[in-house]
Amino acid sequence: MSSPRAEDSVQLELDRLTLHALRRTWLALNQSHFRSSLRAPTIVLAEVGSFLGQWQPEHRTIAIARAALRHGWGIVVEVLKHEMAHQHVEESLGLSGEGHGPAFRSLCERLGIDGRPAGLPEALPTDDPTAKLISRVEKLLSLAQSGNEHEAASAMRTAQRLMLKHNLEALLRPDAASRRYVFRHLGRPKARTTESERRLATLLGAFFFVEIIWVPVWRADDGKRGTQLEICGTPENVELASYVHGFLTETSERLYREYKRAEGLVGDGARQSYLAGVIAGFHEKLTAERRREHEEALVWVGDPALSRYLRRRHPYVRMSYNRGRDHGSAGEAGRSAGRSIVLQRTMTRGSARSGPRLLTGR
Repeated sequence: MSSPRAEDSVQLELDRLTLHALRRTWLALNQSHFRSSLRAPTIVLAEVGSFLGQWQPEHRTIAIARAALRHGWGIVVEVLKHEMAHQHVEESLGLSGEGHGPAFRSLCERLGIDGRPAGLPEALPTDDPTAKLISRVEKLLSLAQSGNEHEAASAMRTAQRLMLKHNLEALLRPDAASRRYVFRHLGRPKARTTESERRLATLLGAFFFVEIIWVPVWRADDGKRGTQLEICGTPENVELASYVHGFLTETSERLYREYKRAEGLVGDGARQSYLAGVIAGFHEKLTAERRREHEEALVWVGDPALSRYLRRRHPYVRMSYNRGRDHGSAGEAGRSAGRSIVLQRTMTRGSARSGPRLLTGR
C-alpha cells in the first residue's frame, strides 16, 4: 500500500500535467476560435465552489473546478471555451461587467460555444414534440424484441423510417434555420481507436443524422492523452445515435462471446476482427434499407446548418480515411452476425450523457 505522501506526490504530478494540458488547449482555442487575440491568463484548478469554471478578471485567472474533470475532458474544454468567451468580452471588447449579456451570447452563438449561465442538462420536456417522437421510437424498438424475426425487422425499419421522415420534414419547415444542435461524447477516451470503433462512428454519421468527429482529449485520471468520439446533431438525433452506439457496442461484444464459445477459442486474438465484421455487416444491412427508402423517394442529403455548427465548434478539421482490411474467417463470421442484428429494447434517455454542460461565469 502506498503512503499518503506518495499518493500526494502522484496527485501533484497529475495536477501539473493537467494544468499543462489546459494551457495547451487554451493556446489552441485562442488560435482557432479567437484568432490569437487573447493574452494568456493564469489557469488554476479550484478545489471547491458552485461553478465548473470561472473567469476572474481582477486576477486575470480562469479557474476550472476539479468537479469538471470528473465529467470528462470534453466538458472541461467546453468550460474553458465558455470562460475564454468571458475573457474576450472583458478584455478585447472592453465590456466590463457584461456577464451573460447580449454581447457574450452573440459571441457564443457565432463560435458554437454553450453560452447558458448555469444548471444541468435536462431531459426533453414531455410536451416537447421531439420528446413525443423519441417516445414513439422507443415503443417501436420495444416491439423489435419480438421473437418473430419478420415482426422485429419490420418494427426496426418503421422506427428508422419515422426518424428519416421527421428529419426531412424538419428541414422543410419555415423555422428550420433555428433548429437547436447539441453535442455529446461517446465511449471512453482511449490512446488508440480500433477499426470496429471507427466503423461504428462512420455508421452513426451515415445513417443516424449526426455529424461525427474524433477529438483529442486529456485523461486527467492517468495523465495521458487520448481520443474520443464526438457526435453533433439535434437533441433527438443525438439521443438516438447515443443509444445505437451503446446498443451496437454491447451487442457486438455479446455476439463475439457466443462465437468464441462456439468455436472453442482460448485467447482473444480473433476479437477485433470479429467486432469489425459485426459493424460492417450491420452497415450492409442499413445500406440495403437505405436503397429501399430511395425507391420511395425518401432521400437524406444532409443538414447544412448542422455542418456549419460542427465547423463553428471545430474550425480546423482534418479529414482522414481508414480502409478496412480482410479479417479472414472471424471477420466474415462477424459480418454474417451483423447482418442479422435488429435494433431493439427501450432507450433510456440521459444514460449516455456526458454530464453538466451549463456553466457559471462573471
